[in-house]
Amino acid sequence: MNAAQQDSPPTDVDNLFERSIIDVGIPPCPVILDRFMAEANKDEPDYTRLAGIISSDVGISAGLIKTANSPYFGLRQRVRSVNEALTVLGLKPASRAVAGIILRNSFPNVPNLERFWDASARIAHLSGWLAQNLDIRGLRAEDAYTYGLFRDCGIPVLLGRFPNYAAVLDEANRDAEHSFTEVEETAIPTNHAMVGCILAQSWWLPEEICLAIRNHHDLAAIESVNSTLPMLSRRLIATAQLAEHIVQQQLGLSLTQEWPKLGAACLQVLDIGATQLDTLYIDAAPAANATE
Repeated sequence: MNAAQQDSPPTDVDNLFERSIIDVGIPPCPVILDRFMAEANKDEPDYTRLAGIISSDVGISAGLIKTANSPYFGLRQRVRSVNEALTVLGLKPASRAVAGIILRNSFPNVPNLERFWDASARIAHLSGWLAQNLDIRGLRAEDAYTYGLFRDCGIPVLLGRFPNYAAVLDEANRDAEHSFTEVEETAIPTNHAMVGCILAQSWWLPEEICLAIRNHHDLAAIESVNSTLPMLSRRLIATAQLAEHIVQQQLGLSLTQEWPKLGAACLQVLDIGATQLDTLYIDAAPAANATE
């Protein structure tokens, strides 16, 4: 199944979005990531070759080593080389880390994204922390972390393509009645969830993550017992939404209306009650403040 589709046949709206994103300017999968993933997906990947691919780019090499040494992974000894980073992280976490590093460097012509990347980093780290500490069934911390990084990756694409998108984004963040993507679709011929899904799919991210990106503002897909969205995708959405809410609650940053619209459904997916949520506000505070 194509990650940009659900189990049901594509609707006219889906087809319209698929056509409209052709001119949006989604960054193609970078050659270095393409080469890395092609080798990593072999039956017997060559770690020396993988390290050579990463080492050909100084920025990605440094970023991968920095990622491996971050408190998030809790390694006892510091990693000093790309080879060591690949070994201690494992191929899947390393490949997601590489994709995340490349993502941030893919929008040189879009100004003033520092706050966006900071918020994405906080949400990604806290999503990983929640997956670890809540023991969410079937959800690995590295997948929650990756999803948090890529969840809103359609936003910088649209900021670079549509001059009015910053105003659209502000309106969508303040709208307490309509879904985020509905507000976008009144102004532009697509939305950031669709664009982000297709970017993630073309960058080798797993199907469940791609589907979660596409549907992360869709209340019905999150809460309905008849939803065709995989439960893992729903848990990814719920975990990152909870992470965003905690970051907003703790720091007052990147305020939106998404928690009032989606929060109850997300807590139900994660089986979290009011008392546990109050405890999380306290326990998650250090992780909410960390971006490294």
